[in-house]
Amino acid sequence: SMFIAELTASSDIAIEKIILEEQLISRFSTLRLSDTLSPEIERHESVYIDRVLEKFVMNVTALNSYLRCPLSFYYKNILRIPSSKNESLEFGSAVHFALEKLFRKMQESKTEKFPDKAAFIADFEWYMHKHRESFTKEQFARRLEYGDEILGNYYDQNINSFHKIVAVEQSLRGVINGVPIKGKLDKLEFNGKIVHIIDYKTGDPENGGKKINGPSEKDPNGGDYWRQAAFY
Repeated sequence: SMFIAELTASSDIAIEKIILEEQLISRFSTLRLSDTLSPEIERHESVYIDRVLEKFVMNVTALNSYLRCPLSFYYKNILRIPSSKNESLEFGSAVHFALEKLFRKMQESKTEKFPDKAAFIADFEWYMHKHRESFTKEQFARRLEYGDEILGNYYDQNINSFHKIVAVEQSLRGVINGVPIKGKLDKLEFNGKIVHIIDYKTGDPENGGKKINGPSEKDPNGGDYWRQAAFY
């Protein structure tokens, strides 16, 4: 409808209005809501699915994927059909990589000294260039500039207060109600008997705030981030 409005505003093209019969509209609505249009998995695939599920270990990403769309979960996590890389996810991975290297280099240093800001940003840029194919030319330039800015600010603001007693990329496994689960924590900060779990996020803070809300009448499963915290 947006394009039709632009056409009528900028040219002499006449738009013909067609009135659909009520009977046709009613039939179309019935077809759209019909259960028969729901996708179904062929019966002969169940043998393969059972074999995959015998070794399947649930993680929070797969859980969120299933709750959003079981069919998408089936293709991505059971059949493992490759999908195109996502600009936002790849950018988040680059930031994550730089932060991981920052703390690993500190741990490897004999003086427990953090690398300087230039080295920190260089790790981010290295990852971006290594995964250059995930971005268009414009996306790459924009994300590179944005990443340099936010990581530089993050470094300046926190370098003197970063915890040094940490564990990074900590893998966890367990079984809950007979379901094997696994996950990887970005960082654990230890302060006496208190442990802080850190998970890096690079999305919009406003949207992220909504995802951390617990279950409600409107959203009985809770937000993605709330489920991730509960999962760990």
